Amino acid sequence: MAESSQRLQALDALRGLAACGVMLFHYIPYYDELYGHDFEPWSPLWYGRYCVHLFYILSGFVIFMTLERTPTAGWFGLARAFRLLPALWVGILLTSLSVHFLGPIDRGVTPVETLWNFTLLHEYLGMHPVDGAYWSLVVEATFYVWMAVLFFGLGRERLRGVFWAWVIASYAGVLFWKQIPDGLDFLVKDLLFVKYAPLFISGMLLYRWHRHGKPPVSDRVLLMLAMAHCLFAYKAPFNGFVLGCYGIFILAVTGYLNFLANRVLLTLGSLSYALYLVHQNIGYGIMDLAYDAGLPGPVGVALAIATALTLAFAIHHGVEKPALRWFRDYRRTAMAGTIRTPAPEQVSGR
Repeated sequence: MAESSQRLQALDALRGLAACGVMLFHYIPYYDELYGHDFEPWSPLWYGRYCVHLFYILSGFVIFMTLERTPTAGWFGLARAFRLLPALWVGILLTSLSVHFLGPIDRGVTPVETLWNFTLLHEYLGMHPVDGAYWSLVVEATFYVWMAVLFFGLGRERLRGVFWAWVIASYAGVLFWKQIPDGLDFLVKDLLFVKYAPLFISGMLLYRWHRHGKPPVSDRVLLMLAMAHCLFAYKAPFNGFVLGCYGIFILAVTGYLNFLANRVLLTLGSLSYALYLVHQNIGYGIMDLAYDAGLPGPVGVALAIATALTLAFAIHHGVEKPALRWFRDYRRTAMAGTIRTPAPEQVSGR
């Protein structure tokens, strides 16, 4: 049991490393592309863009764990809402204030767009995100909706056929991306997110393997197809990096990366979601301020990292944890009120 728990902690550590990879990508090579640094960025940091894909594999793995413990779609929806929204709303407010006062001016959005960001529907309405990193949250939330519908609507046993169809559609979508008819564009690219769906599906299949033992041949073939999808969905050499993320993930699940479950990386893992929410535009404002003050670029990057980590720590402990604790207490009370338990005298007299 302790070893199994440590394996899952290794996944939490990977989440922290992935968040740092995304942050460094935004702060160094991507900032340089947008605004220019006074130093030469380290080119391997471009791979940090694809650490988001590791998040998607992790989400697929964890979501089955959540679904199997959740009695209804309603409770599942509430659990996901309390996991995502409180921290997101605070992140939107902080990012909006930062961009307003510190810039960059080109990262600002209108008040109406800001309000729609609170719902995560802004992408579907053609509106700009408050922070560029929020695009992936829309994909994540759409995935949660699909899983609630499929798992509780169709049932677990029928998911295999859906996964096969979804993976095949994802191959067709990325191979014929530019030929997708306008009438199907929204369905294929947005609702079915064919560039990313196999990442989630791979995570779910890996969880089944981890939790329930060696799967049937058909599931193993499907897993291989889902993993190989990245070779066609993304350009080289980044597709190889995503394939490598699968390898690292599998090593973590099978216990070969237990050494990652140390205090520093587990702390980063706990802060990963909040860090993802507040790092990009706020960091850009800090770096702009540092450059305006005549500080060298690396100092500005260090100040941006320190600011993002501080805000993430405050949001995690001041918003995320209290919100989840309140929800769990509420769920425990609500479920206790709906489940009838025998009276003490009935138990003793059986």
